[in-house]
Amino acid sequence: MSETLKRLAEIIESRKLANGGNPEKSYVAKLFSKGDDAILKKIGEEATETVMAAKDARVSGDKSKVLYECADLWFHSMVMLAQFDLTPQDVLDELARREGLSGLEEKAARKD
Repeated sequence: MSETLKRLAEIIESRKLANGGNPEKSYVAKLFSKGDDAILKKIGEEATETVMAAKDARVSGDKSKVLYECADLWFHSMVMLAQFDLTPQDVLDELARREGLSGLEEKAARKD
């Protein structure tokens, strides 16, 4: 995992209320204090903003907003992972598990 993701995950984890995070001083601690719904709503907002930035980039040719919004989406996804006691490494491990599998076959093998 990249050192940047690792450091960011550690910072996010340190902002959890159980670890002494202060909602009055930390945006992430404030999200944690509001619970799942607030975190998930934020991911929805960021996902929508990422999609809109990508659509705009196709017209304008300016990819900078796609990068900015995708970074926001990744960040808030990392907050969600921490909320559920998961890490970016867990996601990378899952991607590695899927490596070499046909996406169609992997989806068909799911039990949900």
